[in-house]
Amino acid sequence: MPSLFRRKSADVVDESAASAPADETPVTHARSHTPGKGRETPKRPGAARRPGGAAPPLTKEEAKQRRRQVRAEAAAEFRREGGPRDRGPERLLARNVVDSRRTVGTWFFGGALIVLIGSNAAMPAVVRLVSNLLWGALALGVVIDSILISRKIKKLVRERFPRTQQRLGSLYLYAIMRSITFRRMRAPEPRVNLGDPV
Repeated sequence: MPSLFRRKSADVVDESAASAPADETPVTHARSHTPGKGRETPKRPGAARRPGGAAPPLTKEEAKQRRRQVRAEAAAEFRREGGPRDRGPERLLARNVVDSRRTVGTWFFGGALIVLIGSNAAMPAVVRLVSNLLWGALALGVVIDSILISRKIKKLVRERFPRTQQRLGSLYLYAIMRSITFRRMRAPEPRVNLGDPV
């Protein structure tokens, strides 16, 4: 019984011969031949690259050196920029007020060390008396200097930042603590020189 869905191979050959132009000769290829696309196959971008392996683990000495370097970079950045408590234009103004003047507070800790040594019971009475007088003079000088710094900060903040939300008491304490620190140890580092107008 003939199949309803398949055509005879002879009919297919006759049709293809009839449809082909008379001047062209049919090209025969091997059975395994795949016709070309007419263009070159693009290469994958990462085909030539090999996936990089994981970095080799650091030795103990290299890890210690790396930690030391990270700490040094963090300390340098803190010395340059300061921390969260140092941010804000009011804090910068307070720092500039302190850094533009000589303060008694920078001598406070050095004087305190002399007072501590001079107040020893083994010292003569005259040395102990001078040490106590020096201690009183240093304390009085720090108090007067702190009052002068606070008054100047209050005046400048009210002039330049009339709508500030910063508490003045916090600014005063910030400036006083900076004034009793040695200039070279202040962080952030001073941006003005001694005697510069603020």
